Amino acid sequence: MSDEIKQLKDAEQGEAEFAADEKRGGGANMAWVPGLVLMAIGAIFLLNNFTDFQLDNWWALFILIPAFGSLGNFWRVYRSHGRMSSDARGSLIGALILFFVAAIFLFGWNWGTVWPFFLIIAGLGALLSGLFD
Repeated sequence: MSDEIKQLKDAEQGEAEFAADEKRGGGANMAWVPGLVLMAIGAIFLLNNFTDFQLDNWWALFILIPAFGSLGNFWRVYRSHGRMSSDARGSLIGALILFFVAAIFLFGWNWGTVWPFFLIIAGLGALLSGLFD
């Protein structure tokens, strides 16, 4: 009986340490993602300066920073839970929306033409909610 109690206490302590690690943002450190995004934006600016490549709405590239942050959060939550939780799904849908908004500005798409894609993204979120909750 005492061995079972000791095993239960050890398991409970391990779960508490895991929860504390997750609260601190544990797991893989995703701090490199914004740095990588900034480097990519800088490379696009250099390409713009040294070639005939022209990007009129260059400021829209900065929308990609929180988009990649949200995608990194999705991956961290997905790996920690081992499944598609509501937190992971919210981060994924948020990242998709931000990527799409950045694409609209970067490529000069007409909002009146592409707005149904937002319905598709919302439908994807609802579908994932129905499948994984």
